[in-house]
Amino acid sequence: MPANLLDFDAEGLTAWFAQQGEKPFRARQVLRWIHHFGESDFNAMTDIAKSLREKLIATATVTPPPTVSDKLSDDGTRKFLFDVGNRNAVETVFIPEADRGTLCISSQAGCALECAFCSTGRQGFNRNLTTAEIIGQLWQANRALGHAPASGNSGERLISNVVLMGMGEPLANFDNLVPALRLMLDDNAYGLSRRRVTVSTSGIVPAMDRLAEACPVALAVSLHAPTDGLRDKLVPINRKYPLAELMAACQRYLVHAPRDFITFEYVMLDGVNDSDADAHALLHLVRDVPCKFNLIPFNPFPASGFHRSPAERVRRFASILINGGIVTTTRKTRGDDIDAACGQLAGKVQDRSKRTLRTADAVRATDSVTRGTAGVELHS
Repeated sequence: MPANLLDFDAEGLTAWFAQQGEKPFRARQVLRWIHHFGESDFNAMTDIAKSLREKLIATATVTPPPTVSDKLSDDGTRKFLFDVGNRNAVETVFIPEADRGTLCISSQAGCALECAFCSTGRQGFNRNLTTAEIIGQLWQANRALGHAPASGNSGERLISNVVLMGMGEPLANFDNLVPALRLMLDDNAYGLSRRRVTVSTSGIVPAMDRLAEACPVALAVSLHAPTDGLRDKLVPINRKYPLAELMAACQRYLVHAPRDFITFEYVMLDGVNDSDADAHALLHLVRDVPCKFNLIPFNPFPASGFHRSPAERVRRFASILINGGIVTTTRKTRGDDIDAACGQLAGKVQDRSKRTLRTADAVRATDSVTRGTAGVELHS
């Protein structure tokens, strides 16, 4: 079977070329054609010897996941659905802003972490995406947006930032994620700054430590609760890696990180995690971790059972964090008319996990206990 060259970062492509009896500089040439110029036709790689082009045609392909749909929101947000085979599809979202263009990429077909408020988690989990399927989303989006530089032209791309915040838990797909990250950073590929590539995790502590050593980029942690009692219900991975371990891992990551802070993502759920006591408990929790908070208005989806915190409640919550010395922003909802907002990505997933989903009612059933625990933690 021909090798899909999208599966290789520079090191992997160099090794593959060596197996073909070719010199290392050929790998750099082809890498640049594929990723910098967005080229998939080996015959179009005009500075490569004809004999090598013929060899590549016989032994390799450049095959990104095919585009199933491409939807444009009224606010300019663009959502792509990519086919990853066996009746599975993943979603990718481009968010244009005045000073940047951000592409939100998926890392898995579905997600196994069962976060209670997430549409992807409700669909279940099928498999990890390959490196080609991860980087292929960026490759396809560049071409669709019309700003992949043409041959001989170093034109500027619309995509300046990449966030691994789409479907799936990126650090649960570590071995396929890291080569994709390295391609994003490689000057012969996409040439993005480490500060402009962000991996979001729900808190898989050992993989956070591995990422710090292998490819430290900006890190966002999906926090969503100030106490173990509540976070166990909202983000079940917390049962394996509780908050004390997670905060310690964040501190270790900062030694290697390109930014001097961790971003904590916090979805605002009405009557669940949005009280003044919750905000004060958060200040206590992160007191030793340089950080900023990104408050995310909950984006509803069918049968979620949760509701968005009122705007005034979000403002009050933010003011407590700000007055406590924490930089705090509230994420603007984008693309909700095409179900492209945070927490709404679902794609199409053939669930293989056969797990029991936690409902909003189950979370609320322990709410009074959780809030009591918040008070204990705050004053401990």
